[in-house]
Amino acid sequence: MDEARWYVVHTYSGYENKVKANIEKAIKNRNMQDLIHVVEVPMQDEVEERNGTTRTVQRKTFPGYVLIKMVMTDDTWYVVRNTRGVTGFVGPDSKPVSLSVDEIKSMGIDISVLRPQVEIGDAVKILSGAFQDSEGIVREIHEAKEAVIVSVHGFGREFPVEVSFDQIERFI
Repeated sequence: MDEARWYVVHTYSGYENKVKANIEKAIKNRNMQDLIHVVEVPMQDEVEERNGTTRTVQRKTFPGYVLIKMVMTDDTWYVVRNTRGVTGFVGPDSKPVSLSVDEIKSMGIDISVLRPQVEIGDAVKILSGAFQDSEGIVREIHEAKEAVIVSVHGFGREFPVEVSFDQIERFI
């Protein structure tokens, strides 16, 4: 199976959160969790002064755009492209072009907000790969590698497994 990559989707202005919700609903309905991993509307905090009071508000970093980490297949392309509010993928002739993690970082987006919110000691389920459907405990988090070490029980003992952020889901 191909590796999941980051893509940028252009949306109607103001529809970013609705597009995110609709794609997430389609992922569940079509059981595509192993192909479309993260759908994110990048946000940033801004200090705003109004009527003499200062407050912090969240604003979209890139209005009109949604970031998606997914495995590009004909099915995933179709689901995303035909979501209400999506005008197309960013790339030449609307052909999807993946972004590198460095490109995402250079856009000023904090990668840590795009990863699953897990901490050391959290129980997780592995969603794909050789240990798919295994459950374990997060023992280490490696931000630079976008990976975690999960302690999995099997073969009569416990052993560490390294998996990428997009291969795990936290138990709530």
